Amino acid sequence: MKKIVKTFLLLLLFALPLGCEDMDDNAVPSNLEINDFVWKGMNLYYLWQADVTDLDDDRFANQSQLNVFLETFDDPTTLFNALRTDTSIDRFSVIFSDYNVLEGVISGNTLNNGMDFGLKHINGTTNVFGWVRYIIPNSDAATKDIQRGDIFYAVNGIPLTDDNYRSLLLSSTETYTVNLANYSSDSNGFVTITPNGQSVTLTKTALAENPILLSSVITQNEKKIGYLMYNGFYPSFDNQLNAVFGDFIAQGVTHLVLDLRYNSGGSVNTATKLASMITGQFTGELFARQQWNAKAQAYYEDNNPGSLQNKFVGGLNSLNLNKVYVLTSKSSASASELVINCLKPYINVVQIGDVTTGKNVGSVTLYDSPTFRKENVNPNHKYAMQPIVLKIVDKNGFGDYTAGIAPTLLLPENLNNIGVLGNVDEPLLNAAINQIIGSGRMFPQLPSVIERDFTDAKAINPLRTEMHVELP
Repeated sequence: MKKIVKTFLLLLLFALPLGCEDMDDNAVPSNLEINDFVWKGMNLYYLWQADVTDLDDDRFANQSQLNVFLETFDDPTTLFNALRTDTSIDRFSVIFSDYNVLEGVISGNTLNNGMDFGLKHINGTTNVFGWVRYIIPNSDAATKDIQRGDIFYAVNGIPLTDDNYRSLLLSSTETYTVNLANYSSDSNGFVTITPNGQSVTLTKTALAENPILLSSVITQNEKKIGYLMYNGFYPSFDNQLNAVFGDFIAQGVTHLVLDLRYNSGGSVNTATKLASMITGQFTGELFARQQWNAKAQAYYEDNNPGSLQNKFVGGLNSLNLNKVYVLTSKSSASASELVINCLKPYINVVQIGDVTTGKNVGSVTLYDSPTFRKENVNPNHKYAMQPIVLKIVDKNGFGDYTAGIAPTLLLPENLNNIGVLGNVDEPLLNAAINQIIGSGRMFPQLPSVIERDFTDAKAINPLRTEMHVELP
């Protein structure tokens, strides 16, 4: 029955508005089959399909006309990018020539040396330096003399700039050397990066990052505070996440500090589960609502309205909280922002840290198959797309935070006082604890100039900041 519904959806609503005779698969030359997949997938599902002239339903009268258009693009990636709306609007749609790589990235499995980092400009110039945010356990970096707060200014002796940081840090070369430096900044925010002659050689390996970096129970003034640093919404770790909340319950946790400062997103389903573990008293109620393009939206509303809704789920270890403290940074994106935005209509969300990325849209994985799922995928190639297909809003219909979600308490990370993650004296965690125990202690004074990261280890690869769902 499920396959019948899927096929009915594709044939009745999403089928190309081309003549039936011309829609025969034989009408697509073998050299155009990838481009044909790209155009048809984007025409069906792309969120901004109505805004792209070349994706209009009546753009081509038949398959032959579409073929002529597709022949003008030698590369599927070029076609894909040509079919996107303005990149200032769509910053996140991507295409991969190998769906195995795509699947690995969205599940947290990457070729990775274990050094997670942020990148900053030096005093407004095009010169760049990096700083280590955390080290992934069981990685190559975990065996080397490098740690949170270390500064690097070059890779393989080549100073980082706007023009080369991507090629140096995303190089296909499995091993590279980061050249370290000392950091200082004055009261006016002027930064000095001084090479110190030290370096660390790192090697990338196949790595499945457990998003649960830290979890602990902190007792302060007889209050039991659960602390969770959670760095990605990866479904394969959902059971471990649920086990963490089970431990919180067993230890009598009554307050929660959820650290999402380096969490760039992931599965909407996992985000819904996390929200359900934080609460528990709203099972079955609407957590988030999806808004697709006009064609898909109309079909789902008429035939499967439940597919547009993400509801709080039961059967999990839940804390039943009416307040949560969330730590954020400029790197907190997509599913992290979803949790913050969609919990707000239900409980008090106290956000501490910096403004978030501002990603309120989600994607799906499209394969070259009759239903755009992996079943019966075309064996002649491995191209797959991850286009933006929906916007997500809270139960009241609010989801307009493309400029980011502003914190309740502004406290950006300061490299002069970066702290140890999970330590009660780490500035952001300490600020949350003081809010919980009502100490009245003043927050650290903000610098006169806030130098935010302009990108980071995950944002360099757009797919690692995706918020994604499964095709209904």
